[in-house]
Amino acid sequence: MPNTSSTETAILGGGCFWCIDAAFRELTGVTEVVSGYAGGHVPNPSYEQVCGKQTGHAEVVKLTFDPAVVSYADILRIFFTLHDPTTKDRQGADVGPQYRSIILTLNEEQERTAREVIAELDAQGLWPAPIVTEVVPAGPFWPAEPEHQDYFVRNPWSGYCRVVVAPKVAKFRKSFADRLKTHAA
Repeated sequence: MPNTSSTETAILGGGCFWCIDAAFRELTGVTEVVSGYAGGHVPNPSYEQVCGKQTGHAEVVKLTFDPAVVSYADILRIFFTLHDPTTKDRQGADVGPQYRSIILTLNEEQERTAREVIAELDAQGLWPAPIVTEVVPAGPFWPAEPEHQDYFVRNPWSGYCRVVVAPKVAKFRKSFADRLKTHAA
């Protein structure tokens, strides 16, 4: 089915969705970011259920973006700078299958691009171990509860945001300053 709109969608999980959400909201070409759950078998799960590690879901973000401004391949390259894609079921102190690195593809072209970007990054040797990111067809996406949307902007002084999210966002801003929607004063 051809894409007739001027936007595309990507669904990505790289640890806690608050980190990925915060960075991609600032990327030029991204028009919407929704934190949620995908990759599992429980319909419409709650945060507590996903944290219970029995749903099969990962914490993910669903991005809507303009491919004329930022390509899917560039979205993925940026995604791989926002988390450690070489650790299975963990990001730092966050441990469990809900924190796995995962790309949920919406079509064969996205799957091909994801595998090509992973091969490209592995060949560059940017990480001390091979990338273990899952690349799987997308199933249902379940939006997270309202309190998880745009969490970093609404809770910048929470301990987790100060210790975990803020450094990742700062690294993103420095690495991709020329691609930010607005430049910090």
